[in-house]
Amino acid sequence: MDTRVPPYSMDPVKEELFRRKGYDPAEVEAHFARVLSDAHCALPDPPASVDGRLSSLLPHDGVDRVSSLPDELLGNIVSRLPILEAALSRRWRGVWRSTPLVLVDSHILPAVAVVGRADARRITSAVSRILRAHPGPFRCVHLTSSYMEEFQLLLTPWLHTLAAKGIQELVLFNRPCPLDFLLPAAFFGMTTLTRLHLGMWRFPDTASVSRATCFPNLRELGFISVFMESRGLDFILDRSPVLDTLCVGGNMFKIPLRLVSQSLRCVHIIGCSFEEIAVVDAPCLERLIYSGGWSIDGASTKVKIGHAPRLQVLGYLDAANHVLEVRNTVVKAGTKVSPSTIVPSVRILALEVCFRVRTHVKMIPAILRCFPNVETLHIMSAETDQPAGKVNLKFWNESGTIECIRSRIKRLEFHYFRWDRSELAFLKFFLGNALALKEAVLVISDASFTSVEDLRLKVAPLGSMKRASAGSSIRVSIRTKPEGDNMRSYKRSSDFSLADPFAV
Repeated sequence: MDTRVPPYSMDPVKEELFRRKGYDPAEVEAHFARVLSDAHCALPDPPASVDGRLSSLLPHDGVDRVSSLPDELLGNIVSRLPILEAALSRRWRGVWRSTPLVLVDSHILPAVAVVGRADARRITSAVSRILRAHPGPFRCVHLTSSYMEEFQLLLTPWLHTLAAKGIQELVLFNRPCPLDFLLPAAFFGMTTLTRLHLGMWRFPDTASVSRATCFPNLRELGFISVFMESRGLDFILDRSPVLDTLCVGGNMFKIPLRLVSQSLRCVHIIGCSFEEIAVVDAPCLERLIYSGGWSIDGASTKVKIGHAPRLQVLGYLDAANHVLEVRNTVVKAGTKVSPSTIVPSVRILALEVCFRVRTHVKMIPAILRCFPNVETLHIMSAETDQPAGKVNLKFWNESGTIECIRSRIKRLEFHYFRWDRSELAFLKFFLGNALALKEAVLVISDASFTSVEDLRLKVAPLGSMKRASAGSSIRVSIRTKPEGDNMRSYKRSSDFSLADPFAV
């Protein structure tokens, strides 16, 4: 995918406004450029490639054998080409018009490394011409390169055209200025959508929208940095009867997140701060994934698991920032296990823990007891500048039997293992009690050792740790966390061909 994202660009008036507020405009621009870049990592890959060229199909002898191909195959080829190559070549225009439209506006000026406002105007003009010229249907339209506040009069006609010509897949990103630019209500007319990703918008009020409005074919929905009231998301979920994948990212939701859907299979929440994430009634939900979350003023997010009988993949539950509630029981350190506090369907569980903070570590036995049938456990080791009471092996031995560790877990992945004493204490306890374990993988950062010899010395003691499972193995994997990793992980979480979206 072409992840080139035009940078945030502000006019002199906005620059002066930020200066008066004590912000460096250059730093603000850089921040929003990162936000945009990360957000684009979560977008679906378009079927067209910016590198495609019809000329590359011709053999060395110059004889045109391509034109003799069946129309269906020619259409398939043209739909995978950048828009200018497909639409503006006089030779292929007839094929292009008879092929469902694939339009990726970042392909219109592929040679421009940095798209400024003048370039954005050229792109916007070209988009209008293309949308008018193609008779439809529209298979896939990605619009990410326009400064929408300059083209407010164009946006509504665009949406009407998309609706009238049967749009199937739409990616619609506003440039982040203003952040809360209103998405026109014409959006609700696009009932043919199968995939929709919106970014940097204020969602329209649904109070006056017809109750008959429905998105009967919508299967994938993404909201990145969208201002929205609770009834907006409820409206979409209630009217999308086959929706199976939902991604929400950026802290622009002024709502608790309530999941009520008879069709949802995967929900991924990225870089958000919610007062509450509640799985109220989601009988088909298989994956609930939360990454890159943050809290306001130290407030915790309540994660409530209600009716979700098929939930198999859950995480990252953060011992520092999340409060787990199963049905109507809030799980605390020392909570006794009972039928009302367990989620028996979960097979893959991911936890984030700062092992140098005792109050966080004390939550782990209680949380693990809520998921007695976990077979794969992921632990993300978090850092802190303020350690508050380490735990040793005695703590774990006194915590009692944890059923999933004793008899169920076959694989442990310990992400960003730092060789801290508290981490080693947990690892010793785990290996000494995990009867079903087949493999433990310690994923370490390349910054956690200074040389190959240093790494060898750190790894050597692992071989002598007592193991309850004689056939188990310990492996070390070195990894550097890339920028935008949380956003990129969305594609893994929504890919059901991957059994474990957290796996290294």
